[in-house]
Amino acid sequence: MKKQLNWLFDYPNLKIYQYEDGFKFSLDSILLAEYATIRKSDEKIIDLCTGNGVIPILLHYKYHKEIIGVEIQKEIADLARDSIRENDMEDAVSIIEDSVLELGNYFPGNNFDVVLSNPPYFKYHNPDFVNQNSLKSIARHEITINLKELIGMASYLLKDKGRFFLVHVPDRLDEIMVYAYQYGLGIKRIQFVHSKIEQAPIIVLVTLVKNGKFGCKIAPPICIGGLETYQNLFKN
Repeated sequence: MKKQLNWLFDYPNLKIYQYEDGFKFSLDSILLAEYATIRKSDEKIIDLCTGNGVIPILLHYKYHKEIIGVEIQKEIADLARDSIRENDMEDAVSIIEDSVLELGNYFPGNNFDVVLSNPPYFKYHNPDFVNQNSLKSIARHEITINLKELIGMASYLLKDKGRFFLVHVPDRLDEIMVYAYQYGLGIKRIQFVHSKIEQAPIIVLVTLVKNGKFGCKIAPPICIGGLETYQNLFKN
């Protein structure tokens, strides 16, 4: 597949590699990178299911932190590495090419301040109903990892009071809540994203805290329809 180099939305100094007829990152990754709050004290940050590296690249650009991305598909991991080199971030952003489920072989538990993920959204039941392009199908469907496994790994990786920032589809919010409780993650903040404010949300952004106490804030909804820039969406 032929790859192309694109500007990264409204970030004038950032570029990203994508495949012309294959995998392309979505607005969801931009939304998650803008939604996540990174503190000065945060030293260890990891992005699960990183794709072509949009989230680590944006977060390093904004916060100047060292960040790890994890991507199971070689072709997509190579795009991430190319994009990291293109943006001169090799010293700060690295890619692990492996399954998220294997991260216990790389890191001890209770190790990270921040975990992020824009994972596959859709359950996998029948291969006849998924995209025959494997790069797209693995990125969209829970073929290599499911929601329960993802939340379990996030909990394993996080330090006590560490934060997990997740973007997903609203109709799986109940599952997120169940698995979060099961793995000791408290849901602290939820924000819905709409294409039109009068319509149902299409995206949900969630902040979870390891061993966090009860108490969840619902942030004002965001409408992305007609916006030309995404960098100021989360200024409350």
